[in-house]
Amino acid sequence: MNPLAATPPMGWNSWDVFGGSVTEAETRANAAFIAEHMAEHGWEYVVVDIQWYEPKARAGGYNPGAELVLDEYGLPQPAPNRFPSAADGAGFKPLADYVHSLGLKFGVHILRGVPRQAVAADLPVKGTDYTAAQIADKDRPCAWNDDNWGIDHSHPGGQAYYDALVRQFAEWGVDFVKADDMIGPYWDDEIEAFKRAIDRSGRDIVFSLSPGVGLSIEHAEHLKAHSHMWRVSGDLWDRWRDVDAQFDLLRDWASHSGPGHWPDADMLPLGRMGLRAEVGEPRDSLLTADEQRTMLTLWCVARSPLMVGADLPSSSKETIELLTNPEVLAAVRHPVGAVERWREKELVAWVSEDGAFAAVFNRGDRAVNVRLPWATLGVDRPERIRDCWSRTDLDPADDLGVALAPHGAALLRLGALANER
Repeated sequence: MNPLAATPPMGWNSWDVFGGSVTEAETRANAAFIAEHMAEHGWEYVVVDIQWYEPKARAGGYNPGAELVLDEYGLPQPAPNRFPSAADGAGFKPLADYVHSLGLKFGVHILRGVPRQAVAADLPVKGTDYTAAQIADKDRPCAWNDDNWGIDHSHPGGQAYYDALVRQFAEWGVDFVKADDMIGPYWDDEIEAFKRAIDRSGRDIVFSLSPGVGLSIEHAEHLKAHSHMWRVSGDLWDRWRDVDAQFDLLRDWASHSGPGHWPDADMLPLGRMGLRAEVGEPRDSLLTADEQRTMLTLWCVARSPLMVGADLPSSSKETIELLTNPEVLAAVRHPVGAVERWREKELVAWVSEDGAFAAVFNRGDRAVNVRLPWATLGVDRPERIRDCWSRTDLDPADDLGVALAPHGAALLRLGALANER
């Protein structure tokens, strides 16, 4: 039986385009677009990011002391002014039902801890005699958002709160949870308690951890045991320096990717973005066409989860074509991982350990012609070579030769399966 997240999850997340202020209408529009134009290529998750429980959420930061929508047990509820179908205690179930009706899966963001508002009101923890004030750990708050206190997991009410929270998610039909402020700094007890709550919920829920600022690879085994994907960096935006930083991170984490556990290089800042986001004004991605292909090539060959952060209905035809190239996406779902096999200054090559895919990257600012002996890449001379981006067959040669634009990349399918498409 395949594990949950047997291949890297692929979907849409509201953060890059709508920040903390996404609405139900915007979520539905992007879900409908995915179902019509992208689902057949493996895109399936629709994830509502942070602050869905805050009526006055805005772009460009968080409201200090924000008034949140909570139920009588201190559990966050969708703000009805932004998510009208959540009125009268319906929660996210109507929206999740709509996403499911499209053949897709629904996800939510949640911040580590218990709402300060629930602690101040000393609300009961559902199913227990404990209260929110008894489980709060005020010495471990989030450093960048003051909605929540941490949770004291030496108190049994701490686990009970997460159990109730995730049980609510399961009742709504949530398929994916992005838990934030979990691993930068690293809170092992919070991770374990949340994963335990998921396991007790009775529903298959993919568990994603953020953010990966300063994340040590020493935590790899713990992450693999208690999550399905985890960020390896801070927030990534449409800047070459952000993309470029992922080469070293993905190289270092490559050996820890596999069915059910995936190092995550963060969302894809492609298409129309920044409409109400934390960074920048409304824009099409500032990455060049070559940089966009390089990013997607690296994410796919390294088998990072793919979460696009655009407003898809207003994104260009070229963006959607970029995201739905089946020969490129085959790399992210390939059953065998890839590793960095060669690096010389600003040039890098990755190769699947079974020799099925090879990717060559130019991190430099000048166009280059690269020629590499197959032995350098650890593969025999292939009988067939397929350019995945152009979707054309190339003539086999005694070595690999590619012309690369500044910040450009090539992705090649090698061997007898090269013509499968």
